[in-house]
Amino acid sequence: MKPSRHVSRLVEIMGALRTPVTGCPWDLEQDFRSIIPYTVEEVYEVVDAIERGDMENLREELGDLLLQVVYHAQMASEEGAFDFADVVETVTTKMVRRHPHVFGDEKARSAGMAKGAWERIKALEKEERTERRNAMGLPPPPETISLLDDVPAAMPPLLEAVKLQQKASKVDFDWNDPKAVIAKIREELDEVEAELDNGDKNRLQDEIGDVLFAMANLGRHLDIDPESATRGTNNKFRKRFRYIEENISSSGETMESASLEQLDALWVEAKGKV
Repeated sequence: MKPSRHVSRLVEIMGALRTPVTGCPWDLEQDFRSIIPYTVEEVYEVVDAIERGDMENLREELGDLLLQVVYHAQMASEEGAFDFADVVETVTTKMVRRHPHVFGDEKARSAGMAKGAWERIKALEKEERTERRNAMGLPPPPETISLLDDVPAAMPPLLEAVKLQQKASKVDFDWNDPKAVIAKIREELDEVEAELDNGDKNRLQDEIGDVLFAMANLGRHLDIDPESATRGTNNKFRKRFRYIEENISSSGETMESASLEQLDALWVEAKGKV
């Protein structure tokens, strides 16, 4: 089977990998749950390529992410649930419907996106999902009791925190000044410090979580994505720590043999360079 520029060939390849007897033993063993870690990993590898500005690597990683979509669709097809074409149809329908100011008639395009239209479109889509599930004999989706119920709990924690805060802000349950959030962070830090002497790790973990939640909230108020900010800091730490390692190595020492004073001095030096 030759490489191709067409998605249909990728779908065929995945079908061949999942064909009993002649397919790949590893691919045949997988199910939706078992490949979750790979799907999540590919998303982060796409993000990493973007952060590094590596377009060649981004092309490869986007292909790997697309493969995950095809993989899930193939397994769904085997169960008779849906196939890749259904996935494409669903998302194209959604995108056209959600952008009447782009894809609608001349009147809709000239009117732009009317206030409240987004919410009405989302509500219509929810109704259609329920009708579709009923037609398929599927149980209804979990009842939405809270405004926060449609924020996926499997999101990365900082992203989930921001999404929860955004939802709560829609009913004005929110701070009205970033400085008030900073005051809350100080309050949460005081509570962490108070727990240090108690030795209760569970309570300390809870207080640390409150600090991180408040920090994510501050980022939201300042229009700074806490996930991106943390990735940037992690990358900065990698570069500075590598600078220390290289300098220690060039001096004939090892990281283990170097004194804390040497490491601190090199850290300060690294901060001025990377």
